[in-house]
Amino acid sequence: MSRPPAEARTIAVVAYLTLIGSLISMSMNAEPRHDFGRFHTRQAFGLHLSFILVMLFLSIVWFHPYAWIGFYICYFVLWIYGFIGALQGRKYLVPGIGPYFQQWFTFIP
Repeated sequence: MSRPPAEARTIAVVAYLTLIGSLISMSMNAEPRHDFGRFHTRQAFGLHLSFILVMLFLSIVWFHPYAWIGFYICYFVLWIYGFIGALQGRKYLVPGIGPYFQQWFTFIP
């Protein structure tokens, strides 16, 4: 298995640095397009977006501190999993929801 170019790995790592980092990596990957950067941008964008949406739901509809703690731990573990894959130059799907991110976010270049 060949390693992705350094520019693609940089795009992938930047994607995991908050939702703003995902948006920046989308523009970084506009030209030239790297499949590796696109893969990790979709994964990171999906993680950040789902985190924000679930936390909004929990804060408005159902406030329970144990739910918050559990979701923070889940988000952090999935984030670490994807971030390590980006650092290693490998395409690791986020367990459970990663395939959906690849299908839903096809608009990401």
